[in-house]
Amino acid sequence: MKFHGASTRQRALDLIASGVTNAEAARRLGVPPGTVSYWLHVDRSKRGDCPGPHRSSCPRCDGRDLDEAAYSYLLGLYLGDGHIVQYSQHRVPSLMITCGDTWPGLMDACHTAMEAVFPDNSVCRVRRIGCHNVKVYSKHLWCMFPQHGPGKKHERRIELEAWQQSIVDTHPWEFLRGLIHSDGCRITNWTTRIVGGVPKRYEYPRYVFANKSDDIRQLYCDTLTQVGVEWTVLARGSDPFNISVARKASVALMDAHIGPKY
Repeated sequence: MKFHGASTRQRALDLIASGVTNAEAARRLGVPPGTVSYWLHVDRSKRGDCPGPHRSSCPRCDGRDLDEAAYSYLLGLYLGDGHIVQYSQHRVPSLMITCGDTWPGLMDACHTAMEAVFPDNSVCRVRRIGCHNVKVYSKHLWCMFPQHGPGKKHERRIELEAWQQSIVDTHPWEFLRGLIHSDGCRITNWTTRIVGGVPKRYEYPRYVFANKSDDIRQLYCDTLTQVGVEWTVLARGSDPFNISVARKASVALMDAHIGPKY
């Protein structure tokens, strides 16, 4: 990890004070945009320009209202492509959801969900090769995502707390949509059959979800069953990591509520 000195930080703040945008200051100095945004936030806090304690309000700690539909979607994204980190130079942890540049609509949906769940915090996008990390800093990430822990998700137990399960039960399609948008897709399979002595091609859509975590796959399957979607396990070799939805009625139901990535 590269650390930047106090002089670089001050140059960034001076550039922003002169009217240069955060992104442009980051480009000129060769610093990640998220780092520049954090420096600006710390500087404003020291000068007392940030709003008061209400900015750190939390649905779990303070009883603040929570957009449960947005949270159910964001939870699905987090379980698939999200992680929480706290670097030594930052006092506040960050939630990052990696979104491929191929699906800009998905990235916008993730950004919107983060803003709805954390209305007092700024959401930013950090550019990476072929993707962006949609990112938010909050002291209450541990409260909102208690599944966080050391190591990879598939190497530890993943269970929803009762309050999370209640939200997923109320907004199951948002949760499924988040999981599909992170680790799933809608594809078109094809096969050929001999009809009247002539080979004929048949195409049919299928939803596939793949995740190494037994617990996350179980959450996905349980929620599919709850909304009336039939599913099967597709094992590649001896690894049953793929969940398929291929029956016509179930695919139609998924299309009505989820659809292809966009």
